Parts: sequence; C-alpha cells; structure tokens
Amino acid sequence: MKTIFIAVTGIITALTMLYCPGCRKTDSIVSETSGFKLSSPSIGADSLLPIDYTCDGVSATLPIVWSGAPENTVSFAVIMHHIASPTDIHWYWVLYNIAPTVTSLPRNVTGIGVLGTNSVNDKTEYTPPCSQGPGIKAYTYTVYALSAYPVITVSPELVTRQVLLDAIGSITIASTKMIVYYSRNVK
Repeated sequence: MKTIFIAVTGIITALTMLYCPGCRKTDSIVSETSGFKLSSPSIGADSLLPIDYTCDGVSATLPIVWSGAPENTVSFAVIMHHIASPTDIHWYWVLYNIAPTVTSLPRNVTGIGVLGTNSVNDKTEYTPPCSQGPGIKAYTYTVYALSAYPVITVSPELVTRQVLLDAIGSITIASTKMIVYYSRNVK
C-alpha cells in the first residue's frame, strides 16, 4: 500500500510540474512555522481539491482546521489565492479579525471574522476557484497568527489581498499554508 501511495504521489508531483509551471516541487500540502499546522478534512493525501469547492461544483468554502498557533496570538486572518503568473495573482477568500479562540472554519462558514473582497467579482464574499484553461492549478490557503487585530482604515469592500497583507505585515507572528490542486474539465 505504501508503494502505491508513493507512486501516486510521484505521478501527481510530475503532472503538477508539467501542467502547473508556477508550482514548485518544494510546494507541499502543509507548510509549518514552529508547529503551526493547517489541514482540511476534505483534502486527501493527493492534495486534490474536490469539485464541490470549485465553480464546477456547489462553490462551497473548504473546511479548514489549524493548530499549534503561538500562545500570544490575538487574532487570525485567512487568504486563499492562486498565482497564474508572477504578475497575475487571483484571490478568492480574504477573511480577517478572526478571534484567537477559533481554530477551524466549517464548510460554508458564516459569522466568523470580517470578509474582504475577492479578485473575481470584487465583492466581499468568498468566490470559488474557476481558473481558465486546461491543466492543474495550485491554490494556496494561508492562515496568519497575528499579535494584534489589523488596523484597516478602509471599508471591507476595499480590503483586497494586498491591503490585508500590508495591514498584517508587522503583526504576523506565524503563518501556515496548505496548497491544493484542481484541474477543470474544459474543452
């Protein structure tokens, strides 16, 4: 069984490198900072994003769970993005002002934190990945442990990925990421 898993993982890695040139072999399912871990009960060992969490499915938000945040964490922020090219970054989920007692977000989460905008329709809501063109695409979920609540002086509909990153740059004490992959059946 272990040999099959290793073979399948190798095939997925090879396909990812072939069809997702922006992805690197060093990308992994989980990236940790000092024991800070991010995972999802809906993502298997193959790191593939199930169709339900895309525009080809029901457009649900992925349930995520994190653990091992630093004890001095005052709030969390979450960003989901895709790098189409070094100059073309799409973001689907910007969520901030998450209380330090929260360690997970359920499927189709509501009522937790403050939503920023997404780059697909510029609305303050989650939007599912719906990348154009064939091939595997990589989507990164990042949870940031913050030493304070971010000071944001614009309304949520103006909080882009970059606005949030600028606001949390000096207060991020740890972060963890999870990279998942999806390939649309486009003709």
